[in-house]
Amino acid sequence: MMRRPRTTTGKAVKYQDVDSDLSFSQIISSDDEDNEEWRPSEPKPKAPSRTARAPATGEKKAAAAKRTAKSKEPKEPKAPRVPKEPKPRAPRKPAAERKTQAPTLLKDPAASGLAGTKRKKIDEGKNDDEAGQGDGEKPTDCPEGQRAKEGEPSIRMKEERVSFIVSEAHQADRWAGEGSSVAGFKVKKEEVKDEDFTFGEPSLKKQKTSGACQGQHTALPSSTAQALRNELNMNWDLIEVLSILTCVERWVCANIIMLLREENTVPFMVRYRKEMINQMDADAVRDVQLVYEELCSLAKKTQSVIQTLKKDGVLTAELEQDLRSCRSADELDHVYSPYKKGSKLTKARRAKALGLEVAASTLMDTPHTLDLRAWVKPGTEGLSSVEEVATGVEHILADMIAKDPETLTHVKTFCENSFVTIQSSVSKSALKGKEQEKSDQSQKKPGTKQTKNNDIDKFHLYFDFTSNIQRIQPHQTLAINRGESLKILTVKVNIPDRVKSDFTRWCLNNRWRPKTFAREELYAILKNAVEDSYKRLILPFLTRSYRTKLTSAAEKESIALFVRNLRQRLLVCPVRGCVMMGVDPGFRHGCKLAILSPTSQILHTDVVYLHNSGQQKEAEKLRHLMLKYSCTRVVIGNGTACRETESFFADLISRRFFHPLDLSYCITSEAGASIYSVSPEAVKEMPDMDPNLRSAVSIGRRVQDPLAELVKIDPKHIGIGTYQHDVSAGALKAALDGVVQECVSFVGVDINICSETLMRHVAGLNVGRARNIAEWREQNGPFINREQLKLVKGMGPKTYQQCAGFIRINPQTLHSDKSTPHLAPAVSEKPAAKKGKGKACVNIPTSFNPLDQTCIHPESYHVAQRFLSLVGGSADQIGSAGLRQCVENKIKTSSVEELARTMDTTLETLKLIIDGLTQPPGFDIRQNFGQADFKRGIVSMSDLRVGAVLTGRVDNTTLFGAFVDIGVGRSGLIHKSNITLDKLPVSQRRRSLALGPGERVEVRVLNVDPQRGRIGLDLIRVLQ
Repeated sequence: MMRRPRTTTGKAVKYQDVDSDLSFSQIISSDDEDNEEWRPSEPKPKAPSRTARAPATGEKKAAAAKRTAKSKEPKEPKAPRVPKEPKPRAPRKPAAERKTQAPTLLKDPAASGLAGTKRKKIDEGKNDDEAGQGDGEKPTDCPEGQRAKEGEPSIRMKEERVSFIVSEAHQADRWAGEGSSVAGFKVKKEEVKDEDFTFGEPSLKKQKTSGACQGQHTALPSSTAQALRNELNMNWDLIEVLSILTCVERWVCANIIMLLREENTVPFMVRYRKEMINQMDADAVRDVQLVYEELCSLAKKTQSVIQTLKKDGVLTAELEQDLRSCRSADELDHVYSPYKKGSKLTKARRAKALGLEVAASTLMDTPHTLDLRAWVKPGTEGLSSVEEVATGVEHILADMIAKDPETLTHVKTFCENSFVTIQSSVSKSALKGKEQEKSDQSQKKPGTKQTKNNDIDKFHLYFDFTSNIQRIQPHQTLAINRGESLKILTVKVNIPDRVKSDFTRWCLNNRWRPKTFAREELYAILKNAVEDSYKRLILPFLTRSYRTKLTSAAEKESIALFVRNLRQRLLVCPVRGCVMMGVDPGFRHGCKLAILSPTSQILHTDVVYLHNSGQQKEAEKLRHLMLKYSCTRVVIGNGTACRETESFFADLISRRFFHPLDLSYCITSEAGASIYSVSPEAVKEMPDMDPNLRSAVSIGRRVQDPLAELVKIDPKHIGIGTYQHDVSAGALKAALDGVVQECVSFVGVDINICSETLMRHVAGLNVGRARNIAEWREQNGPFINREQLKLVKGMGPKTYQQCAGFIRINPQTLHSDKSTPHLAPAVSEKPAAKKGKGKACVNIPTSFNPLDQTCIHPESYHVAQRFLSLVGGSADQIGSAGLRQCVENKIKTSSVEELARTMDTTLETLKLIIDGLTQPPGFDIRQNFGQADFKRGIVSMSDLRVGAVLTGRVDNTTLFGAFVDIGVGRSGLIHKSNITLDKLPVSQRRRSLALGPGERVEVRVLNVDPQRGRIGLDLIRVLQ
């Protein structure tokens, strides 16, 4: 699927009020929004303009060389480095010239079919047409257009999308830098003049153009760029197209491509290569990676199509150029579909086979010389009469019109300026099935179609649904698609008739006007060809294009929601230091118990029957277990019998049954616990345990250490997001796996105590390498330093580079195992065993390095040591108040920027080093997030009253609102229309998805429907 452009990236949106139709993830075209521009602070001087696309191959190379040369110009004024004063701006082209560069690409990059000479002609010729259509500002969406007007006050760029909530002290770098432990160490940021609330927009990428940027504003090396161009063999420049589709600056795209081709992982890039990716967050980098992979896949598919057509003998030079100019899979399919094997021979190809292509060309070039009677061949099908010849010519012309890039671009322009709608209605087969089911019920027959009838009722909102293409919500698109796939709904795209009339008039008077005078009968042929082309070829293409783009955008937003929900679920703060009981509730088979030590070791498992006769006996058994193991926390799964089990514990707590223990309980999601309990990982971890008891263990560990436990379960089974079965399974899995890797890596793992399952999710590692590390640890004892990782089988230089910064050597766990033999003999023997691995196994130190317990990467250890010498500290003082004071004193006398220049390193690397040295031992970025809510009482749904004010925790976020657990057994829904600007804290007003799982909120009850089990809530405020 092709990415939809972020059309609002270059604007500051002012909201007078929040429309109730605003969506969490709606993609809004710039036509619907305020056209006021925002301006970045301290902009870097840019080259005057990008060179326009050259029409021929030879000219393209010259243009590419020219762009490369120009890209180096901004480096000259960078030498003075005066961060507080705006730098001089390079002269710009007039607005009229700037608009000629790529208006079509920005309007519709996913479906544009222009390339080479035709594309250049259209870009130059469309200026006058577009000037009055209100789209002139669209080119500013491209990074090259995001420049301030000279002489006007600067405003800082919009912040990158917020991955999750942290305290204000950690807002600048968030978790990519493990959260700053000293707010004063951060570079001072300019304040935003107006609050830029982007609740209804797509999440924004950070376009950092201030003087503090350490990035390299250069393209790929010429040899690499040329190799990339030759590898793709397409008529467009990969970096330029990637920049346009993602709205990320060209030099950033070039760096990301280079890093990806060097097999760098996203977590490594986000934490240790910030200056190269312009401070982008993991989601933004992953978006660029996705589009890059799609473009490479498109190029590969194009090559395959060309080879197929060449074998079939139908490939022409013109067709090959059209194929190499395609920028989306939908566009490629449009060009290729008439030539597919097994497809019915098109009308145009049949007419061409009769030799009528010359007649069609004559009609366009010299119609006064065309005599259709000369083409008549009696007895030949298709040429037996003048009418048949005219029909054949019409089909050829219709095919030419439908495949002309300029024509397709222009008809899309007409559609953009019209009210295009998508409409759904109940299908005839669904109505027939419903009527049949009613008749069966009246005859008292078993309801074999009851389930299908229930499915039909779920889509009643879409039985007569119409929405503007620009305003439809992503969840509505996915619901309509699901209804259509179940044959419950019929869907169509309505394009106004005015588009057809305007398009016909434009074709006959401009693009497809004969070069000389055409007789009336020939002009009628041309008019019929235009109308036939629109109705038979172009209209279906537009419909497919709209449906594809809507589905693609909706899938992308749904996956983004999954990603954010999963991230917040994984990063819930662990509950440490207490004995905990996990309870998997049940009726007939009893409640399964598992008592866990503070380190998640299984102390005891049992089964109690709390909902049968003999409850007092079971209560005594519970009290005995609680007192024996000093257990003060109970975690209850939210499945069957959850409310009854909660009521049982709440009653005992209210009677002080467990005195002197102060017992409390919480409810947690048990989604995926039953699946995990029968998985190979669970069998290996708990081999002799009943699967039901394994579920209780998993439920308890989800609160003790959510990240370590939830990584054992397929993310799709954790119960987050919506419409997971309606989006691309591959894209969803890749995105969720990426988030798991990101969370595990940024939190960090203690290599000496973490499980093999958790280890395999560290950046750079996989199942095999994690197994090898675990085996090495079992044979040789704990790792003493990071360097010893090089001794593990399969750990090459690249793998070590990617994973080393995310692996910790904790001195507490290292020294706690006194029985472990010293590693010196193992280290000396290992190089001989790993013959052929070479220098990676030589000179491995056997002493503990204090820097190995920090987030500092080994490649920066020499800088960290020099910085410690500069501030007068030592590595043994890491995390101490004394070292922190030394660093603070140094920062007061010299700014971080000056220190970075003194240390001959980048600003981002030094900031990461400062964080690593000053964060307390055992620092965990998850400490900034809320823990599970433990309580002692219970409220039922019958106790709720309209207007009651409650506190709760967000359980799940969907595209239409947020579900909140308010402790009554059913989650209430805050509709998106009730999540408005004034109810959100300032730190959350720049996020498109304003609430996420785990956030505590204060809500007001709007309505209660006990029969349907629904609770409507209004958001009052977010609790910090």
